[in-house]
Amino acid sequence: MTLSDAELSEAGLSPAHQGRVLLIACGALAREILALKAANGWDHLDLTCLPANLHLRPERITEAVSTAVAEHRADYDGVFVVYADCGTGGQLAARCAELGVEMVAGPHCYAFYEGNDVFAAKAEDEFRAFYLTDFLVRQFDAFVWRPMGLDRYPSLRDTYFGNYDRLIYQAQTDDPALDAAARDAAERLGLAYERRFTGYGELATTLARL
Repeated sequence: MTLSDAELSEAGLSPAHQGRVLLIACGALAREILALKAANGWDHLDLTCLPANLHLRPERITEAVSTAVAEHRADYDGVFVVYADCGTGGQLAARCAELGVEMVAGPHCYAFYEGNDVFAAKAEDEFRAFYLTDFLVRQFDAFVWRPMGLDRYPSLRDTYFGNYDRLIYQAQTDDPALDAAARDAAERLGLAYERRFTGYGELATTLARL
């Protein structure tokens, strides 16, 4: 059924956004979401991203998402939050339930890239692993090295990472340059290196449902 412009206006929707879904996503997922949209022709999905560096202050994620939902939801038939729990301690899921919007299942992107059940099954064997994704490999200095002060105080490396035994690069794409950068990051952290191709995992299957 196609609604008239007047009916759409009465329902609080603009004609331009009828049948459209807005993805409110972590900026760390922007490249991957755009790649999935392009590959699958998901032209009905629009994307707005919150700053990726919110992951450095996860206590701010819930309010940032809530503000974005309030700002945009009247213009869309649906809103979907492309965050997992991401260190909010269940607060984001509770707020999304209050707002009546869905979000990605899982504790964090490392889990949904690999598959939440698969990641959970490996947790006991990998509790000493440090994970990187394509985004974090590209932004290693900005999101790991400098925020942890390792550029200024290299001796902190063993304090932070002394209980880790390996770096696992969860690769979304096959990119030799990223593989080399991830291997370099492992060397800088003094960790053994493992590359694991996950592709887009449950991010792809979740968005496909929309």
